[in-house]
Amino acid sequence: MSIFEAIILGIVEGLTEYLPVSSTGHLIIARYLLQLNDGDAQKAFEICIQGGAILAVLGIYFQRVKGITADTFSWLRNRKSHPELPAGMRLLINMIIGFLPAAVIGLALSKYIKGYLFNAPVVTTMWALGGLVILLYVRAREKSGKGFSGKKLEELSYLGALKVGFMQCIAMCPGVSRSLMTMLGGLCAGLSVSAAVEFSFLLGLITLGAATAHDAYEYGQAMITDIGWPAIIAGTITAWLSAIIAVKWMVGYLNKHSLDIFGWYRIGAAAIMLVLILFAGLSF
Repeated sequence: MSIFEAIILGIVEGLTEYLPVSSTGHLIIARYLLQLNDGDAQKAFEICIQGGAILAVLGIYFQRVKGITADTFSWLRNRKSHPELPAGMRLLINMIIGFLPAAVIGLALSKYIKGYLFNAPVVTTMWALGGLVILLYVRAREKSGKGFSGKKLEELSYLGALKVGFMQCIAMCPGVSRSLMTMLGGLCAGLSVSAAVEFSFLLGLITLGAATAHDAYEYGQAMITDIGWPAIIAGTITAWLSAIIAVKWMVGYLNKHSLDIFGWYRIGAAAIMLVLILFAGLSF
């Protein structure tokens, strides 16, 4: 893989990781268009450059993460005299609860998912279905009069976090989007739009971090040998920079607008993919 190709994949990863459009689906297609192989080292590279996107969210939500860390250590030091959990630690527990379903189901089904679901028809179908789900949910929420309102992030219950976690598991199918499922899960758990988006990002720190660590440990040497450090570093840096742009834009956009733009985008992308599959012989 050339540094230029790594930069392209890094940009794709960073721009799509936290938007509800499926980074995995976009990376599969980018890999095909760049005519790259789909071996273990290549797939591990596409997972590990998520580290750049993770760093972007850590930077943007630094104060929130700092508060979680401070509350947790404060409680651990003073738990005998102050047994009540502070807000930051309750949020950390919710993040762990939200991660657990993906950890269990992901380990059990990862080989099956990578072996049978990483293909053009699945990505195209999931893009279209996800787009329809967004549009239908937005319309239903508007009719209910909820708009952007809902609970604050600190009000999310443990059961609500678990629901988000199981919703996240649906996104193991390429083309679905982890961000989409966790945002919808947060909204279904009663969170406001801004709180659902933030919890999706924070949950991604653990989920994506675990996936990155897993693939780096299992395929790290093959990735270094086949791809090389310069390409890995270039992909990670560009993923970091493009993720900063994407996350800041989406947070600002969703403070004033609904998710429906992403629904239309997904349907449009699915339509283009279908044309390529039927008339240009696209297959991977």
